[in-house]
Amino acid sequence: MTLAVRARPARTGLGISLIVCAVFTMALQDAVVKYVSADLPLWQIYTLRSFIAIPMLVAAVFVLGGATTLRPRSLSWAMLRGGLLVAMYIAFYAALPFLELSLVAAAYYTGPLFITLFAALFLGERVGGREILAILIGFAGVLVILRPGTDAFAPIMLVPIAAAVFYALANVLTRGKCLEELALSLSLALNFCFILCGGAMTAALALAGLPGETVSINPFLLGDWVPVAWGEWAVLFGLALANVIIHLALAKAYQSAPPQKIATFDYSYLVFAALWGFLLFREIPDLPTLLGMVLIAGAGLLLVWRRGRVARQSDSMPAQAAGTTDRPSERA
Repeated sequence: MTLAVRARPARTGLGISLIVCAVFTMALQDAVVKYVSADLPLWQIYTLRSFIAIPMLVAAVFVLGGATTLRPRSLSWAMLRGGLLVAMYIAFYAALPFLELSLVAAAYYTGPLFITLFAALFLGERVGGREILAILIGFAGVLVILRPGTDAFAPIMLVPIAAAVFYALANVLTRGKCLEELALSLSLALNFCFILCGGAMTAALALAGLPGETVSINPFLLGDWVPVAWGEWAVLFGLALANVIIHLALAKAYQSAPPQKIATFDYSYLVFAALWGFLLFREIPDLPTLLGMVLIAGAGLLLVWRRGRVARQSDSMPAQAAGTTDRPSERA
């Protein structure tokens, strides 16, 4: 279905500024989660952050105006999409205590490659020679980073790639079933999924009564809730605020200029992830990881530029109305 979109002049400078602000904040948010992973379990972060973020999102709706209802048109599809994104977050954050932030970011940014594959399989989208080349380049980058068959390989490195797979499935579902949903409605549904997942996993772990030696293997995923100090409440509030800022900046960025131009700067997340990894954890990516990051980013940009050229040629469906949401920062 083609959605009518009113033409508006492009404000490329504003759009680029907003997307860089969004991914800068997103990289900082992920670095902070990695930093507090030794003190707060993931399920507690999920639940408390979303309880804080939901009132912020509702307030943003009424302050900025526009939405007449916060309920998605199809609650079941919106919640399924939210469930896939929660699974993506679990895989992404589960890898952070064990891997460098820049490596996790590079693996996650294979998402557009999986989207291209899944869109062809489930939505019947055409995959041309350039898309196939981009996929091959991207997965070559993954192999360079993972280095299977060597002492440098560890199975945990596959976890952020699983995050990219869940993200891709959520994105394809967005195209197929949630195209006409308001972005804020989807964001609210996602935060409710966080609360449901966090509460369910907390209850399951409490009922399981895992022994201390088992919990010590991965306290970030298996640990019980802990008392929250004032400083940690400030961190949780900051994470919720960052989530809202990222969401609003992304939406405005992709409304301000052609999506293919904005998505190009989306990949600056990889630079910011490496920056925060160095500043907070003194992480320095080795040469193979840097090379893999370059290959993955190059493959993603090849897909972006290809879609931009096709969109200009057809000019029959505006990219944003057509559901061009296969940018990694949709994770916010």
